[in-house]
Amino acid sequence: MATSDPVRSAPTSGSSPGAGTSQHGAGTPRLSRTTMGPFELAFFVVAAAGPLLVVAGFAPLAFLIGGIGAPGAQLVAALVLLLFAVGFTRMALRIRNPGAFYSYIGRSLGRPMGGGAAFLALGAYSAIAIGQLGAFGAFSSGTVARLTGVDVPWPLFSLLAVTIVAVLGHRRISLSAKVLGIALLAEVTILLVLAVPVLIQGGPEGFSFGAFNPSAVFAGGGTGAMFAIVFGAFIGFESTAIYAEETRDPARTVPRATYLAIGFLGIFYTFMAWIAVVAFGESQVVAEASANPTELFFIATEQYVGHGATVVMEILLITSAFASTLAFHNTASRYLFTLGREGLLPQRLAGVHPKHGSPYLASGFQAALAVVVAGLFVLAGADPYLGLFLLMVGPGILAVIVLQALCAVAIVVFFRRHAGDHGMSPWATTVAPLVSLVGLAVATWLVVANFELLSGRTDWVNVLLVGLLPLAFGVGVVVTATIRRRDPERYRSLTQTQIY
Repeated sequence: MATSDPVRSAPTSGSSPGAGTSQHGAGTPRLSRTTMGPFELAFFVVAAAGPLLVVAGFAPLAFLIGGIGAPGAQLVAALVLLLFAVGFTRMALRIRNPGAFYSYIGRSLGRPMGGGAAFLALGAYSAIAIGQLGAFGAFSSGTVARLTGVDVPWPLFSLLAVTIVAVLGHRRISLSAKVLGIALLAEVTILLVLAVPVLIQGGPEGFSFGAFNPSAVFAGGGTGAMFAIVFGAFIGFESTAIYAEETRDPARTVPRATYLAIGFLGIFYTFMAWIAVVAFGESQVVAEASANPTELFFIATEQYVGHGATVVMEILLITSAFASTLAFHNTASRYLFTLGREGLLPQRLAGVHPKHGSPYLASGFQAALAVVVAGLFVLAGADPYLGLFLLMVGPGILAVIVLQALCAVAIVVFFRRHAGDHGMSPWATTVAPLVSLVGLAVATWLVVANFELLSGRTDWVNVLLVGLLPLAFGVGVVVTATIRRRDPERYRSLTQTQIY
């Protein structure tokens, strides 16, 4: 059902169905439908996770904190999220609104809850996109200095990144998909270049699978903190539903891309963490990770492949950070667009480019916001990684896990309310979501309890950052309640838009 809101972007006479100005019902702006299928969409969301950044940056920390069971922990996290995806993809088939968390939670738990979820999700994706600029600036500045001896300030690299991101965000989504696909293939290739000789040579202690023993995964003193890290490594896969409007055959593309993304990330993260165990030996990998937490995979690459491959890995770490920045920028832009179209934010944000069919106004706003926020960190003299990156990405990761848990509740409620009307099994609509809810609730508690690992701080700043989550959710609830009081007709249309 189309919303009854006023027209937000005027249609162009004679526009083709693929143009950004095509409408679904009177007054509902549409983004450009592209030829993106499940593999292209999966590439898109996997690139958001930054596989090389996760493997080189997060996996060593998981070893350091949780011990030898890090590979097994990656596998456990993947299984929990696969269970979540079972119900999540079923909701995507029934509620064809690219608002994802906003629409699923709102249609099931009530519009005010949906409004709260919308603002929390928008804040999370926007913060992560901005924070990634810090990682890109830090990696770029450090690598250029090491390779050329030229000291270029990190803000210049971050400004370059946000400029390129803004240009790509202005164009049709298929262009960004191509850029992200190339970056992802390069990241995976360099890590497999490390994996092959490790598998051939067998490592100093040969092949060992003790990292998957339940006693190694769950019995370590830092188990809780380790799971806080590994769950954060999967953030981004849920954005498949956000891009549904711009894909080919969304009803098929979104579920397949979701499973492909989680499956690939789960297998790849687990495999590469196990490769580290083999490369250094089960008895030594934790000590090596403790001594060199940021260099573990670079040391392994230097030892098994050579210096040239290490240099390539350093460069690709930069492209990994850029790919993640671009992917989360596009996700945040589409949330801005969707909430503008729904009327929860200014309707101007729902403007669609007449040629490229992109949410160009929302993208421009997100890029401008990134420049302002990053500029404030620069003026404060903050470190690009410890400041801009960790302080922005940490609460964003926690917010997405909270939203996944809320969405799991919404899935169960929605299908119980429509029992007998959906033709889906109890496994898909009740059992899998409830099991995933338990895992996600535990993950939420673990992240909050070990939040200093994500923020890099041990003081009052953690309380402030965690406190921003209920604040953002509360703002969304208040905005929704205000709409209910002032414009009941528009309130009734919230979450009801069916775009694909």
